[in-house]
Amino acid sequence: MEKVRVMIVDDSKISRTILANHLSKTNFEVVAMAADAAEALKMYQEHNPEIVTMDMNLPDADGIECSKKIRGFDPDAKIVMISAMKDASLVAQGRAAGISSFLQKPVSTNDIIETLLLLSQQRVNKIAVLRESYAKAFERALQQGILNLIGMQSKITTEVYDKRYLSIDGIAVIIGLTGYPVGRAVMHVSNDTMKKFAETMLGTEEVAEDEIHEAVEEAANIVIGRGVSNINDVFKDKEMRITPPGTIFGSGIKISSPKLTTFRLTASTEVGDIVLNVGFAEGE
Repeated sequence: MEKVRVMIVDDSKISRTILANHLSKTNFEVVAMAADAAEALKMYQEHNPEIVTMDMNLPDADGIECSKKIRGFDPDAKIVMISAMKDASLVAQGRAAGISSFLQKPVSTNDIIETLLLLSQQRVNKIAVLRESYAKAFERALQQGILNLIGMQSKITTEVYDKRYLSIDGIAVIIGLTGYPVGRAVMHVSNDTMKKFAETMLGTEEVAEDEIHEAVEEAANIVIGRGVSNINDVFKDKEMRITPPGTIFGSGIKISSPKLTTFRLTASTEVGDIVLNVGFAEGE
């Protein structure tokens, strides 16, 4: 998908650089940066960003006046005020000018991304934002984990999973996601695939049933942990964590799906499909 386009307005080059660095590993793309109100209005008309971050103090106008000018050109403009000041009077004036959100410097990576996510959901597809910002971290983790554990390349396909239940024939490892964002991950494979996977992982065809289950559980723990680490590389101040795994196996098992935005990641390998359902409560 196309990234969410952001324009940064701040008279400080340092502040512009810091904010751009916050967004560099996310689904937000900085398409323009302006140092004053005149430049901001010109660049807004040229680049048509989805979201603007606005400093309060600019050389030729304050951030509220600049926001009014932008919204005069585009009444639907989404603007986030990022300022050293955040008092009730300033917020009230900003609201009257049509500013959507207010953050106080120094702004954390998590706070700015969380705010932009909420605003972008009004202008782009929420599912697409979640996929780019979070699900892709697990795509990379699943592919790399399979390569490291069994030495096989895999092709990953991702789709939205909106069914009420997850049906399992084989084994499923369930791991909760805590912190930010909250969610749940379920890695599952068929009976045939889990046996081949464990044999390849352990390097022998003489694998007991309990060892097969333990091998898949350990693999799920590694893959999901790697995915969480990928996300934590971006969301540094409210770190995501995983809960201890719970494993179930059998035929015709149904696992209820909580109210999450869930993605089904399927890794096609020589030993069969390895599936990871991962859901996030972000934006709910």
